[in-house]
Amino acid sequence: MNTDSSGGLKKALSLLLLIGGAALLIISLVFDFMGSKAGWRGPALVIGLIAFFVGLYVFPTLTHHRDIVNVIFLFPLLFTFGVTVIIPLLLGIFYSLTDWTGIRYTHFVGLANYAAMFREVSFLWSLLITVLFVVFNMVLVNLVGFALALLCTSRLKGVGFFRAAYFLPNLIGGIVLGYVWQFVFNNVLVKITGASLLTNTPTAFAAIIVVYIWQYAGYIMLIYVNGLVTVPGDVIEAAAIDGANAFTTLIRIKIPMIASTITICTFLTLTSAFKQFDVNMALTNGTGSVQNFLGNYLTNDF
Repeated sequence: MNTDSSGGLKKALSLLLLIGGAALLIISLVFDFMGSKAGWRGPALVIGLIAFFVGLYVFPTLTHHRDIVNVIFLFPLLFTFGVTVIIPLLLGIFYSLTDWTGIRYTHFVGLANYAAMFREVSFLWSLLITVLFVVFNMVLVNLVGFALALLCTSRLKGVGFFRAAYFLPNLIGGIVLGYVWQFVFNNVLVKITGASLLTNTPTAFAAIIVVYIWQYAGYIMLIYVNGLVTVPGDVIEAAAIDGANAFTTLIRIKIPMIASTITICTFLTLTSAFKQFDVNMALTNGTGSVQNFLGNYLTNDF
């Protein structure tokens, strides 16, 4: 009887801690979302977390305390990820459906913001140029990086120097890199081309791609080098004995065996190209127009 009563008391205490801790968490988060400046929100949040996990730990039917401890130690990381990534993402989606001004919102407008956005020529222009930029860079950076990796895994002398030299541009910051190449385009190459490549949108687009390849191909090269050196040497020797030339070995053996490396490099260049901003802004100051790049027919349709 005593054992049952102590177990019941322990269960009641754990339920009280679980419910009370969860309630404190929810209340503090709700008041924070509403913009309340009450000073008790922070302590309530901490106390709620502690109470919830203590109640979870002492709950009598939960015998896997090691798993609970693991969850408790993982919680700070998961909580930080939720607060900094998941919650802002959900709030961003919610605010996009309102007339939010950056400070507050008063009306729920549904998909009106998206409808207005897709009617804007400037948005369609930026979307198109971004997609083209990503596609060109994803293909060209991988091709150039793979070619450099083949060169740096060959039997040429001074391969270590070439690896370091090709990777060095990746260490230069974006703004600095943009201004350096702006000087090159406006003061050095202008003597060859007759005019700066940055003066009109099509050539500026090509110039940005060149700069991006120059900066990022060395980084992708190192990943390809790491993949190529893992190809077993005995497989390459067996292919040579069977009469396979260098091109056949590359197509039939090396590329298939580094398929995972190619996938990694593809996604790295994809995400990096989408996030590229500082170099582009430093090079062009954000100038360019739909008319310069596509002609007047696109604007006339809208």
